[in-house]
Amino acid sequence: MSDPASKPITQLLHEWRAGNQQALDDLMPLVYDELRHLAAHHLKSERASHTLQPTALVNEAYIRLVNVEVQWQDRAHFFAVAARLLRRILVDHAKSRRRAKRGGDLIRVTLNEYLFSTEPDNDIIALDDSLKSLATFDDRKSQIVELHFFGGLTYEETAETLGISPVTVHRELRLAKAWLHHELNKKRSVR
Repeated sequence: MSDPASKPITQLLHEWRAGNQQALDDLMPLVYDELRHLAAHHLKSERASHTLQPTALVNEAYIRLVNVEVQWQDRAHFFAVAARLLRRILVDHAKSRRRAKRGGDLIRVTLNEYLFSTEPDNDIIALDDSLKSLATFDDRKSQIVELHFFGGLTYEETAETLGISPVTVHRELRLAKAWLHHELNKKRSVR
């Protein structure tokens, strides 16, 4: 058996999708730490009593990733899909808690300086709703925010995943952040 660390993630993804179960077993230790880092990043500013922990978030994402039918392109594509799943899990968890509390104790997520340096506390459900609204008229900007914030991809990785330049990622991310900031402020004033 070859050393799994010597195989690039992209090669293992292709082998896994081709039906090689050993490739999946070799892949997970290589991506687990990065997935856990992303999960911890998203949960670090949650309230202390938050019921979802990074390991649980990664485990849920892993279960969903194993069952997703995707033709993997490369490492960046894998983490883009993982980002989308992490976002969905966090939103589903927040909605579940909100339903359980009948509108109270909303899950709060701090968006780091990549999104809003002036407003650190925003509701993940409001953010998800705003990203869906943004996607209706500019899906690429919504994808850029999702890949960069939820996926933790760099400008270069985001650009590669979407087939655009890093300069375009930077420009569109700035516009998307301004639009989201405005949209979230509107939602906040309605509450």
